[in-house]
Amino acid sequence: MDDELFLHKELEGLRQEHKALDARLSDVPENGHINFEAARLKKEKLRLKDRIAKIEQTLYPDIIA
Repeated sequence: MDDELFLHKELEGLRQEHKALDARLSDVPENGHINFEAARLKKEKLRLKDRIAKIEQTLYPDIIA
């Protein structure tokens, strides 16, 4: 039970962090050049999305009845 509570709290934190990265990414100016800051933020956002998906799969597994 404690593990499930921990996962729910971690999931909420990751979602907030993902949302904050999204906001920061929208503030990065878009220009025609390679923007390393935008690339770094996008990579971090994808990493968070993967962690969120993994935790969600643990908490809410697909059970075929």
